[in-house]
Amino acid sequence: MTNDRLPLTRLKPELMAPAGDWTMLRAAVQSGADAVYFGLDKLNMRAKAVNFSIEQLNEIVIFCKENSVKTYLTLNTIIFEEELSEVEEIITKAKQSGVDRIICSDLAVADICHKYNFPFCISTQSSVSNSLSANVYKLLGAVRIVLARECSLEEIKKIRSKTDLEIEAFIHGAMCIAVSGRCFMSHHLFGISANRGECIQPCRREYQVSDPLGEIYDTSTEKSMLIGEDYVMSPKDLCTIEYIDQLIEAGIDSFKIEGRKRSPEYVAKTVSVYRQAIDLHFEKKLTKEKKKEFLTELETVYNRGFSSGFYFGVPSSEDYAGVNGSKATTRKNYIGKVLNYYKEVKVVHFLMESGEILSGDKILILGDTTGVIETILKEFYVNDHLAEHAVKAEEVTFVLPDLVRRNDRIYKLESVV
Repeated sequence: MTNDRLPLTRLKPELMAPAGDWTMLRAAVQSGADAVYFGLDKLNMRAKAVNFSIEQLNEIVIFCKENSVKTYLTLNTIIFEEELSEVEEIITKAKQSGVDRIICSDLAVADICHKYNFPFCISTQSSVSNSLSANVYKLLGAVRIVLARECSLEEIKKIRSKTDLEIEAFIHGAMCIAVSGRCFMSHHLFGISANRGECIQPCRREYQVSDPLGEIYDTSTEKSMLIGEDYVMSPKDLCTIEYIDQLIEAGIDSFKIEGRKRSPEYVAKTVSVYRQAIDLHFEKKLTKEKKKEFLTELETVYNRGFSSGFYFGVPSSEDYAGVNGSKATTRKNYIGKVLNYYKEVKVVHFLMESGEILSGDKILILGDTTGVIETILKEFYVNDHLAEHAVKAEEVTFVLPDLVRRNDRIYKLESVV
C-alpha cells in the first residue's frame, strides 16, 4: 500500500500533551496543545499517576472542546477476563461524553471500540515497527498507530510510505530500558506489574553487584561494585527539539510528549517550547540558535539528561541517565498561597507561608482552574508599602494580568547550582 495522501508541503503535526490532573490539563491547553491524553483511575499505563474519574469525562471533554483541543483516553494496559465488562462500560461512557479516541494495546479493547464504532489508536505497547503490522491493525479498525520507541527516523519514513494510517511518535520525555516499556522488573521484585500501569521504576535506582560464583572458581574477592555511577538500567529522557524539523518532514501526524506523572510546570514548559518550535518551522524561522534557546528552556524542568533515543541509531552508554532523579537546572520551592485576586485592578494578594522572596525573583502559580502561570516579581508591596523583600507570615500584593484563584499555590523558582 502506498501513501498518496501526504502533500509535498507537510501539514502541521498534532502536538499531544499528557494530563494527569486538572492543573496539568489546563496547563497543556493554555500552552498550545492540539490534543491531550489522559487516563481514568483504572486500566491505563500510568496507574500511579493522579488520573481522572469516569464521572469527570463530561467536564473534561466540554473544557477541551471549548478550546478546540482533542481528547484521547488511554485504556492501554493488558486486560483480564473479569475486566471486559468494565472496559465496555468505560468505552460506552467515553463515547457518550464525546471523547475523540481511545488509545489501546489489548485487542479486546480494540474489538469493543470497533463494536461501538469508536475510533481507536494502537499504543506503543504493541511495538508496531513495520507497515505490515500497521495495516493489519487498520483492518481491525485502527485509525492511528503509536510506533514502537525503537523505530529509527529512517524506518519511520519507510513505514510512512507504505501505510495511510495516522502515525504518532514520542518527541519528549522518559524512556524505558525495556522494549517499548514492556518490563517485568517491578512485577518480579514487588509483585506489581508495569504492564498494568503500576511500575515503580526500580530500574532508576543505584545497584550493587557481586559475584556469587567467586568461591566456586576460587576468584572470590569479597568485594562488590556500585553501578550507580552509570545507572545502566536508567536511560536519559528523549528530547527531539534539535531535530524537530526532521521529524516534521518525515510525515509523522502526531507528536507526543510523555509525562503524566510529572509536574504541571513540566507540561507547561514542554508544550510551550514544542508549540513554538513547530510554528517557527512552518514560518521558516526555526534557526539553530533558536533550537539552542529552546533546549536551555527544556533543561529547566524535570529531566534525566537528554538523548535522541532510537531516532538516529541504537542508544549507547552515553545515553544512561547517570543520576537518580532530575537534572533540571531549576527547582521550585513553596512560598505561599493566594488569598485573593482583585479583578478590577488585576492584583494578586497572597500570604507568605515559607521562605523569602526578593524583587526580581521568578515565581510559579499553580491551580486546578488556573493551570500554570510563570512570572517575575519586578515590583511588589508588603502591607501596602513598596518592598524588595518579603518573608514568612507577611502578606504580599503585586499586579498580574492573568487571573488566579484563592488557594492557588505559589512557588519560587531557583537555579540549581
